[in-house]
Amino acid sequence: MGKYFGTDGIRGRFGLELNSAIAFKLGQSLKNAIASDTIVIGMDTRESSSELMYSVVSGAQSMGLNVIVAGVLPTPMIAYYSWVNKIGGVMITASHNPYKDNGIKVFDQGKKTSEAQEKIIEEYIDNQPSFEVMTLGKVYGGEDVFDEYLNLIETLELSPTSKKVAIDTANGANHLVAPGILRELTDDFMQIGDNPDGKNINKGVGSTHIDAIKETVKLHQCDLGLSFDGDGDRILVVDQEGFLYDGDLLIYILAKDLKERGLLRNDKVVLTVMSNLGIIKALERAGIEVIKTKVGDKYVMEALEREDASIGGENSGHIILRDFTPTGDGLFVGLYLLEMLSRKDTSLKELINDVHMWPQVLTNIRTYSTDILEDDRVKEVIKEVEDTVGEDGKVLIRKSGTEPLIRVTISAKTEELVEKYTEQIVSVINQVKDEVK
Repeated sequence: MGKYFGTDGIRGRFGLELNSAIAFKLGQSLKNAIASDTIVIGMDTRESSSELMYSVVSGAQSMGLNVIVAGVLPTPMIAYYSWVNKIGGVMITASHNPYKDNGIKVFDQGKKTSEAQEKIIEEYIDNQPSFEVMTLGKVYGGEDVFDEYLNLIETLELSPTSKKVAIDTANGANHLVAPGILRELTDDFMQIGDNPDGKNINKGVGSTHIDAIKETVKLHQCDLGLSFDGDGDRILVVDQEGFLYDGDLLIYILAKDLKERGLLRNDKVVLTVMSNLGIIKALERAGIEVIKTKVGDKYVMEALEREDASIGGENSGHIILRDFTPTGDGLFVGLYLLEMLSRKDTSLKELINDVHMWPQVLTNIRTYSTDILEDDRVKEVIKEVEDTVGEDGKVLIRKSGTEPLIRVTISAKTEELVEKYTEQIVSVINQVKDEVK
């Protein structure tokens, strides 16, 4: 990770790690970082998003770039428009983070910027170059960004569904788009997380607060619940029994469907090191090779292209259907699932009968300290647990690339072992954390 860029663009507290001056310089830097004279830009519903968006617009325009301002739209729509039209793209969002955080995602022809491009942007921000405005770029409205996305949706050949669907749009970027599209498929759906006020994005709703959609599905006796994150690139699903289908399970379901239809390129799927061992074994039993990569959708996309694979993603619900879109798209995945369930006349539960998930627990430890994992005591306890677990589980300790967190992921054959190993590691990390406050 660079000075400003993490695994998913720039992310930080508005007014502290991220401000309008940085956004303006980023806008200027796109002249050199991206080989296009036009960018499309969108934003989520945070109270700071419009200020950051227009700072990027001003910076880009000052360097002669033309800007298409799309306003509040999900990240996948911005990425898709950038991809189809072979232009740059910018999304102002901190995804699943609280409203006080914000971020900037940058796309080049629909794909996340490379490390080389991010280095150009970071050097421009830090060097504070002087510039002379020669020709101002033009600013256009972004009405056709949504229309372009509708063209994509039409490729699914959707038909009305008999299922009662609930959606949770996290008070975020999907709060108008998702219901607008679903109304074409069914009149029988419920929506929560649909009243953004600038401060309530992801607050008690969305894919990071899955109980909200579970309660809605149960209360209104829905067949399915789709829960998105703040910028719409993730999806988690619950069924009428309240069972949760995370990204791993959804990728398994989608990959098997693609394979049955002869659409799974090279019979490969890309997962991250966070994925459950049960999913990996189930995919292998289905004759599907699993390629594992680092956490971060940019690494997933790199592996998809390298292996010429059709689908990949993360257990967080970030799923890329490469033959359709260049990035994770929660709404598109949800619509694909609805089409598939109607086509097969089945339920999600029936599609995972042969999957046995291994116990796995993710524990987040909040800290702004950058050197805790370098402490000898932490290294020692991690190695001790790794040696004990061996091939019968997983030990993954890492710094988050999007939040000030240390993520501790433990998987083993039994829940008791997972709890034991998690406590061993977390207790030492917390001890070191308390010492460095």
